[in-house]
Amino acid sequence: MKSKHTSPWRILIPLGLGTCLSLIGDSSLYAVLPTHTHSARVSVASVGILLSANRFVRLLLNGPMGVAYSRFSRRRLYVLSLFIGALSTAIYAVSKGFWPLLAGRLLWGLSWSGIWIGGNAIVTEVSHRGARGGWVGVYHGFFFLGAAAGAFVGGLLTDVIGYRGAMGAGAGLTLVGALIAQVSLPELERTDPKVSPGTPSPARSTLHLGPATVGAFALLGINRLVIPGVLNSTLGLLLQQEIGPRMEIAGHSVGVATLTGSSLGLSTLIAMVSAPGMGALSDRAGNRWGIVAAGLVAGIAGFSLLTVGASWSIFAGIPLTALASGGNQSLSIALIGDMSTASEQSKRLGLLFTLGDLASAIGPPLAFALIPLLGIRGNYLLSAGVLVPMFFTALWLATQARDP
Repeated sequence: MKSKHTSPWRILIPLGLGTCLSLIGDSSLYAVLPTHTHSARVSVASVGILLSANRFVRLLLNGPMGVAYSRFSRRRLYVLSLFIGALSTAIYAVSKGFWPLLAGRLLWGLSWSGIWIGGNAIVTEVSHRGARGGWVGVYHGFFFLGAAAGAFVGGLLTDVIGYRGAMGAGAGLTLVGALIAQVSLPELERTDPKVSPGTPSPARSTLHLGPATVGAFALLGINRLVIPGVLNSTLGLLLQQEIGPRMEIAGHSVGVATLTGSSLGLSTLIAMVSAPGMGALSDRAGNRWGIVAAGLVAGIAGFSLLTVGASWSIFAGIPLTALASGGNQSLSIALIGDMSTASEQSKRLGLLFTLGDLASAIGPPLAFALIPLLGIRGNYLLSAGVLVPMFFTALWLATQARDP
């Protein structure tokens, strides 16, 4: 899917805006459903099921979706996924009770599988290897922007116009993103571009994975396990344990919930910058694994600081983990793009995101199961320990890599 006459920006802007706006409803629901169960007519006990249902259904859908993107028009599948996302968010606005809302969450799982696999497949294919890290990073910047804006806008609108009004507004914004993509995203000619040295040939099976490909899979899986899985689910508990229910900042008393939300929001913004920044650095260096190793150093340092437990170490450690999270998420996808032919990219991305969804799904229950044994800080020490062998793997792969 590459055209000599199509600017990457003409593709990336509608693609990024569509993805960004599609996240408004989902991020809003994460922010407000736990405190507005009465408005949704669901029980508090069912919130965890509802918020994770879309992720678990993607474990079944990502593989087939990757195959679909390798066979059919990527533009049409992507735009259709955006419209399905708008429908799923509209269901949040009008549904009452567990089962209708569950149906909406499952529909969102289908939608996001199509949006995320399709968006990344398009970006990796239309960008050449020497600029792929930067382009993938910019696309992921749109993703992080949507995730951050969705939580903020959703919470604000819920306070102003209520839960159902906020969900309706989210559906409207997702629909706007779908219309932008429908009008502006070009239909591009499918090609099978030349791949870099060491890339598997088209004759090889998609499931034939060399060390570098396995490393890229492991990088995303570990990243999703320790950041969205462990850190994001337990940060509030750490702040409450180490700082208390409130903290004095510049003469103002700030509650732990506000601190947690602000910290996670700041992490998302840092990741939004680190994704394109580290991607562009990897393009200039001509060796992505070297930049991956640098990002892993930041992650190891960040988790190590979190284990100290002091307020200064917590607020120093969070940005470092965010730097690693954003950069290595986008770099893992750029690496898959480097090592795959056009016909393989979407299939491998489907498998990659299945692993990422599984890791982020098992992270929270695993972390909470280990708290009685290790404590919260012990969880972070273990997370740092998991990143260490990935760091040495990245160093080794960096020595094996050749410039394009």
